Amino acid sequence: MITLLSTKEAAKFLGVNEKMIYTLVSEKGLPATKITGKWLFPRHLIEQWLELNTINYPDPNSQLPKDQGLLIIAGSNDPLLEKAISLFNSIHSDYLAVFGNLGSMGGVKALLHNRCHMASSHLLQDDDTEYNFGFINSKPGKTPALINFCKREQGIVVKKGNPKKIFSFTDFAKTGVKIINRQMGTGTRLLLDKELQKKGISNGKIKGYENEVFKHLDVGLEVLAGRVDAGPCIKPIASLLNLEFVPIRWERYDLLITKENFFDRAVQLFKEMLNEKRFKDLVESIKGYDLSLSGKMLFPKE
Repeated sequence: MITLLSTKEAAKFLGVNEKMIYTLVSEKGLPATKITGKWLFPRHLIEQWLELNTINYPDPNSQLPKDQGLLIIAGSNDPLLEKAISLFNSIHSDYLAVFGNLGSMGGVKALLHNRCHMASSHLLQDDDTEYNFGFINSKPGKTPALINFCKREQGIVVKKGNPKKIFSFTDFAKTGVKIINRQMGTGTRLLLDKELQKKGISNGKIKGYENEVFKHLDVGLEVLAGRVDAGPCIKPIASLLNLEFVPIRWERYDLLITKENFFDRAVQLFKEMLNEKRFKDLVESIKGYDLSLSGKMLFPKE
């Protein structure tokens, strides 16, 4: 319901006398209506008018506020990252870490537009060995820093016993095989599409290719429920759900941080946590992770 203010109420709201209200209407464009015969002022329009006439209004593209107790991470999802965020929040009660599941590409884009403090990404470059650096299209001197979060095993989750004999991504095109896919913009989808392209396999030959989910866990649950035969996924999900796993490759899963936010207190606390025993203990019962590089700065190969 719209709140309408009288002239007296509008004057009180703006901290001016009633005569000034009429001046603001005629000279400064203060929103008002006289449809009932007397002046009325929609409160929400007055608030918008105040914002529009505010000098030094913060630029929405400016860097994120520092030291506000909020740590925003966006990009590729991962079960260990979710556990790490929960651990961080339990250790540092003065801070709040939150995650936006945008996929690797979405995370990099959000980072370069100053919408997050860190982006999680595992984008395989064309050389089939390096990750993430080639996808950072930033201005000179603005290249984000890369810190490794973990290495993890990427591959295919299948039903116990692998009844459809799926041993590679090319087997997705077999007759009688139905898959579930990850959404565009994820590192997992990029890996699948690169492998299919190398083998000359059209995605139109793969049943279920167009059916997408947004998390690795969702892929595993679709297989576990028997709705599909397989899907591209990481080994930790197979371990958690007691599914069979077909390994494809180990990959690097990194955190990208802009130079402007690198020394933000929350960012540094999260980075330091990656070197602590309590973080490494999170993977004790989960197969498919390698934390040997966790917390280390990374640089592009010459």
